[in-house]
Amino acid sequence: MSEPALSAVKAALKSQRIETPSWAYGNSGTRFKVFAQPGVPRTPEEKLDDAARVQEHTGVAPVVALHIPWDKVDDYAALAAHAKERGLTLGAVNANVFQDDDYKLGSVAHPDAAVRRKALGHLLECVDIMDATGSRDLKLWFADGTNYPGQDDIRSRQDRLAEALGAVYERLGEGQRMLLEYKLFEPSFYSTDVPDWGTAYAHCLKLGEKAQVVVDTGHHAPGTNIEFIVATLLREGKLGGFDFNSRFYADDDLMAGAADPFQLFRIMYEVVRGGGHGPGSDIAFMLDQCHNIEPKIPAIIRSVMNVQEATAKALLVDGEALAAAQHSGDVLAANGALMDAFHTDVRPLLAVVREEMGLDPDPMGAYARSGWARKITEERKGGRQAGWGA
Repeated sequence: MSEPALSAVKAALKSQRIETPSWAYGNSGTRFKVFAQPGVPRTPEEKLDDAARVQEHTGVAPVVALHIPWDKVDDYAALAAHAKERGLTLGAVNANVFQDDDYKLGSVAHPDAAVRRKALGHLLECVDIMDATGSRDLKLWFADGTNYPGQDDIRSRQDRLAEALGAVYERLGEGQRMLLEYKLFEPSFYSTDVPDWGTAYAHCLKLGEKAQVVVDTGHHAPGTNIEFIVATLLREGKLGGFDFNSRFYADDDLMAGAADPFQLFRIMYEVVRGGGHGPGSDIAFMLDQCHNIEPKIPAIIRSVMNVQEATAKALLVDGEALAAAQHSGDVLAANGALMDAFHTDVRPLLAVVREEMGLDPDPMGAYARSGWARKITEERKGGRQAGWGA
């Protein structure tokens, strides 16, 4: 690779921004059991303190997503100031319309108008929080759906969903967006109200340019070509962001790149190919993970590094050679152009990038040596650890 080309790759890697989830710093896991760990944050402020450590060691994770009410505070402007003091900004505000008992049969698509009003009120509250924190994105995921044929009218549920999304869309301010996530199943096993990218895209298309789709890399049926979805949404200008995680079976929410690093590379190649990576991109590259048996901060650092490595490999694809092979119908050469980039060991390159950014070339080792884990274990005793129970 020529020196100008290498410099461009390094510049792109330095400009990368990955958004970490506040809830991943707390106790998280499955709905069957969440294993508590020492040193876990007790407050949103302590979550931000931990996020600052991830940013200190990686240099590309300065944004933190919030989840309401898990991150509910009395003064959101003060929370934003706390983040700023630590070199962070607050990212997507994630709504929660799935934990209350009222939502057993749905939230914004519930057959009871009173429950729908409650859910909509929470979504509008989240936009108020965006105003106070300076957040750009409202991220919506709905557990709404049915478990049995005939339980509710499928068409009516889509009408109710559209009505709620329209009300929230009208409330969005200048520079704010709505990101709609889809999920194949769970907890609704017969019909899910937003089960796939097509349903999410249809709603966003009708709403307008402020509504875009979120692709959660773990929320697809086995064998789904996620990079095709990414390429299509990018082409249509409707890819708003990612929730990066891995799965082996279903919605496992394991560390990004842990299950199938080749898939993550293919996704990032389509992002780079479609112009979705770099300072001019509005795509939010978020993590959405549950760390049940692994320590929280190192797991997030590892995921950030995995996304960096997949991105570096995507940037190293020889575009000219690939295009030439594709145009000539040379199947093996075309595939080889991708595989050559994927098999490249980019860790030395990323080590150099980090050194040029004034960082330790080994983020995992730097965190281990920092003593932060020992410090928070000693200091965060008493009080109630953050998490969602189970």
